[in-house]
Amino acid sequence: MDLQEFKTKVLPAKQKLYRLALFLLQNKEEAEDILQDVFLKLWTHKHKLHAYASIEAFAMTVTKNLCLDRIKSRKKRHMVDVVDLELGAQEANPYQRYELADQVSKVQELLQLLPEQQRLILHLRDVEGYDYPEIEQITGANVNAIRVTLSRARKSVRDGLLKLEDYAI
Repeated sequence: MDLQEFKTKVLPAKQKLYRLALFLLQNKEEAEDILQDVFLKLWTHKHKLHAYASIEAFAMTVTKNLCLDRIKSRKKRHMVDVVDLELGAQEANPYQRYELADQVSKVQELLQLLPEQQRLILHLRDVEGYDYPEIEQITGANVNAIRVTLSRARKSVRDGLLKLEDYAI
């Protein structure tokens, strides 16, 4: 694989890889570091990339593994800064923007309570839009296990949100 082929086959996945790293690490600087490490690793092994059916799925797997290694190596976790999230509600009044920010904050907290595998699969499917065979290739889990894990993750977030809303009333 030459430089031009690398640019056309690997670099288009940059944003997806960054979003996955940011989702898992909850830290912009660490996500950028991981992204550099992923591209360095892919470039150094560029002669082996033809063996993979989907280079993007392989890159996602490398990103996931590096992120999980980074999480294991650090002692405390960082939370997402909700202020940095784009809410997309510029036309809403201040009350509606506050309610939306509060809802996003609650969902983020509930996502942090999910087991790592559930969070990863939920992110890959619902945020990144991967289909089940791609998630299977990234995570190593079979399709049925992915469907069950995704269903449990969604139910857990939904139940937690309903519980928080009922409690607030």
